[in-house]
Amino acid sequence: MSEIPDKQVKRLRALIAEAETSLAAAKELLISLVGEEPALVDKVKDKALGKVIEGVFDGQNMVGSDGKTYPVPANYASKSKLVQGDILKLTIADDGAFLYKQIGPIPRKQVVGVLNQKDGHYYVDVGDKRYRVLLASVTYFKAKPGDQVSVNIPEDPSVDAEWAALEAAL
Repeated sequence: MSEIPDKQVKRLRALIAEAETSLAAAKELLISLVGEEPALVDKVKDKALGKVIEGVFDGQNMVGSDGKTYPVPANYASKSKLVQGDILKLTIADDGAFLYKQIGPIPRKQVVGVLNQKDGHYYVDVGDKRYRVLLASVTYFKAKPGDQVSVNIPEDPSVDAEWAALEAAL
């Protein structure tokens, strides 16, 4: 057998480590979305992963680099405290399963406001600005209209965000 250059062996080891890290992250995301169901985790692990799309979180969905809008599960967005403008990676498995991963959080700041409800939607009023928040977050924190809450918004004031990520009910 011919001698393999040391550089190639190191590169192969790095690629394997990177693949293992990606697989572990995908498993973690899957468990956060569907819970700890070993049969389902194994089923997804056995599937070949298909198309990968990167995009920007708009507060509810991911707007892909292909111009299409992809639904982000509210529980994932809420649990991950995604902020409008965060960069996401969507892997669409060959069986059609969607697996999201946050790959580029934007700089954010935490502010305090009052939770309100209008026409079935929840808002947080911070000064003279109103931000929408996900129902999944409101129910998770058992918040009610009139409660004081902490939310994450984009740090950059030039980003005119319509959505905020609920951090905590105070």
